[in-house]
Amino acid sequence: MLVRSSNNQKLSSYILCGRTSSALIGEIFLLRTEFLIDTLFTGIVEGTGIVKSIVKIKDTKRTADNTISIDLGNLSKGLQVGASVSVNGTCLTATKIVKSTAFFEVVKETMKRTSLGMLKVGEHVNLERSLKISDRIEGHMVLGHIDDVGRIKDIVKIPTETKIMIEVSKDVTKFLVPKGSVALDGISFTIVDVWKNKFSIALVPHTLDVTTFKTKHKGDKVNIEIDILSKYVAKFLPHYL
Repeated sequence: MLVRSSNNQKLSSYILCGRTSSALIGEIFLLRTEFLIDTLFTGIVEGTGIVKSIVKIKDTKRTADNTISIDLGNLSKGLQVGASVSVNGTCLTATKIVKSTAFFEVVKETMKRTSLGMLKVGEHVNLERSLKISDRIEGHMVLGHIDDVGRIKDIVKIPTETKIMIEVSKDVTKFLVPKGSVALDGISFTIVDVWKNKFSIALVPHTLDVTTFKTKHKGDKVNIEIDILSKYVAKFLPHYL
């Protein structure tokens, strides 16, 4: 079982006490839901927004590097300053809201380590508001913390679906399994195949219609977030890897 230290409520204070690997994976899942941080997404994109401006912050006293403004359309309804929004899979905090446009201050590290640094004014981005406790998790648990940026290696279209191959590093593929989950630009996908430094996903026409993937081409970059459960399993059960 998993035993928690009486003086520490953090997940790291749990100690493994002799469980089968399948039982441990189940308990890790339950612990992850118990220790949910303030923000959680599901990878089910609610719509797309349009980048209105990308402005370099000149005030050296501010920790952020850029301010990105995005027209959220109807998704701006009820949004408040301080709320979290997944923008192409990256968790950003709204710092200002003017009508349907939200402003997000983005630090240099985020611009560098995600595809947000390649955004252009007028470009569409995938959007998802943070999950409410009463909501269903239709996709999988997505935190909005990008692990890597992959490159679209190939796109194969057939009438019923579109298959896309993503090129990534081995540091990513070691966490991926066929029929497992991965988030690409904030979208929850089921993995089809996994190779040494690439993997594939399949998109149904609806996903293409309501996300930015309808405009993707070979060579385009995509934000990748590994399923958090895979990372916890790797941490707790390293000898199985």
